[in-house]
Amino acid sequence: MAGRRGNVNVGGRGHIDSGKTARARALSTTASTAAFDKQPQSRERGITLDLGFSCFVVPLPGAEPGTGDTQLQVTLVDCPGHASLIRTIIGGAQIIDLMMLVIDVTKGMQTQSAECLVIGQIACQKLVVVLNKIDLLAEGKRQAAIDKMTKKMQKTLENTKFRGAPIIPVAAKPGGPEAPETEAPQGISELIELLKSQISIPARDPSGPFLMSVDHCFSIKGQGTVMTGTILSGTISLGDSVEIPALKVVKKVKSMQMFHTPVTSATQGDRLGICVTQFDPKLLERGLVCAPESLHTIHAALISVEKIPYFRGLLQTKAKFHITVGHETVMGRMLFFSPAPDNFDLEPTLDSFDLSREYLFQEQYLCKDSMPTATEGGDEVDRKADDTPGGQCPRQQWALVEFEKPVTCPQLCLVIGSRLDADIHTNTCRLAFHGVLLQGLEDKNYTESFLPALRVYKLKHKHGLVERVMDDYSVIGRSLFKKETNIQLFVGLKVQLSTGEQGIIDSAFGQSGKFKIHIPAVACVLVTPEPSTLVLPPFHEKSGTEDFRASFLGGLSPESKKILTPTLKKRNRAGRGETTKQEEGTERPEPMQPVTLSLSFKRYVFDTQKRMVQTP
Repeated sequence: MAGRRGNVNVGGRGHIDSGKTARARALSTTASTAAFDKQPQSRERGITLDLGFSCFVVPLPGAEPGTGDTQLQVTLVDCPGHASLIRTIIGGAQIIDLMMLVIDVTKGMQTQSAECLVIGQIACQKLVVVLNKIDLLAEGKRQAAIDKMTKKMQKTLENTKFRGAPIIPVAAKPGGPEAPETEAPQGISELIELLKSQISIPARDPSGPFLMSVDHCFSIKGQGTVMTGTILSGTISLGDSVEIPALKVVKKVKSMQMFHTPVTSATQGDRLGICVTQFDPKLLERGLVCAPESLHTIHAALISVEKIPYFRGLLQTKAKFHITVGHETVMGRMLFFSPAPDNFDLEPTLDSFDLSREYLFQEQYLCKDSMPTATEGGDEVDRKADDTPGGQCPRQQWALVEFEKPVTCPQLCLVIGSRLDADIHTNTCRLAFHGVLLQGLEDKNYTESFLPALRVYKLKHKHGLVERVMDDYSVIGRSLFKKETNIQLFVGLKVQLSTGEQGIIDSAFGQSGKFKIHIPAVACVLVTPEPSTLVLPPFHEKSGTEDFRASFLGGLSPESKKILTPTLKKRNRAGRGETTKQEEGTERPEPMQPVTLSLSFKRYVFDTQKRMVQTP
């Protein structure tokens, strides 16, 4: 290869029939895998069905001979535009350095244009908008129409990360697909100059294990099987061994090419073709190739989650989404959780997951437009909105994703969740959320080996009433449990009375769901320098000139007993036989003011013993 080349990957995305492939053809000097719809199926249907790759080479701006890279190779990734091929578009997201959003100037933003813009916001840092087909505009009104569409696109981009992105008009194929090849494209040289000004070669890291995203696999007679793709990490050289982890197959690299040019080594970011022998290309259409034993297959994963604001639905626990990791898309069931309420403001951690912390279970992803409300279920209430401080949303949220079939992917890879089964003819965003895979669960029995260590809890809150007082240290409660509830499971848990006292559930009372609460006494010690005149039984001791006096306070306060007095008086007048009947479930006179009970506890979602835990 003449001189060293720095490589950058530019993705062309947009709505179907906006001219993406014509633009790629007009820019390119070298065609490669599936370029320009050369596959028979694409030609037959007249649309792009797969990722196409081509390139052009320009001098690297500011490069001096002998100082390193002297040429810039721009690899063009031509993505399909049809709604049904969104999997392919998402799959190509991770290899793109700069995105070209191609817009039909006569139509403006369309449904798939919007979805491509969303993908760009997730996966790309830079954007160039190409207004194509300007040759279809009436010559006398052309500039006015271009100016009008430019303003519309500027407004569209205003609330995105691409605000102020450059917008350029072109005619990649004047006269349309059937026009003669002699018709010269318009604005292409200006587009190349714009790309040169916008492209900055990302820092490539040659360290780390080799990993390549394979997008095509085919055989060449007499040579072997070629796998083409983009290197995601590490380096590779002739003679190295590589693994196809999904198949557990290891092969030696026989030869390598970059756009028909033989090479002896390649590094992160490069577009590469690897030739191996004795491998059936039908076994691998898309996937990953890596250094042997550097990747593992996972059955579930912990991911960070960020909802895509244009998605109109809710992200609910137990819901299934199409989960895309690399070129692989599988169904996955979600369980959402957030930090504990006191930690909502903690700085997000984007590259690891802390198993030592506790997390709050969520019925759905929390965001301002979908804050859940407290709902009652059976005899208890799962507090949701009330457990978020002031209706505040946490700065970071996570999910457990359980895949319907195992996937092979690296740690910290991009994850995109979608509803690809939605009607493609409706004007809605099918992309639901994105995130980063923080921890993969390799053990098939992860529900037993791993999940019990994941401390995700539900906050349970139950509410009842004090029915009557038994003595200064005991009350009878009701309406906290159903008749069939095993109250023995709750014995020892603390309850709070609305009058301020704290009690402990002591035992069941009868068969109707009532229970006895013990209001414990608290030992108090009074120390005075002189003998006190207070009479405080039952403990008294002197030491030198100090006087120690102890008493056991607590139980119901006089005020609480006063509130409950009406019940006491009426019950004291009842005969013994009548009292027994009432205790068996007949209605009793209520206190003048109802005294409520509240029971709060945590229950860990993955605790096999389903224990109830209260904070001290």
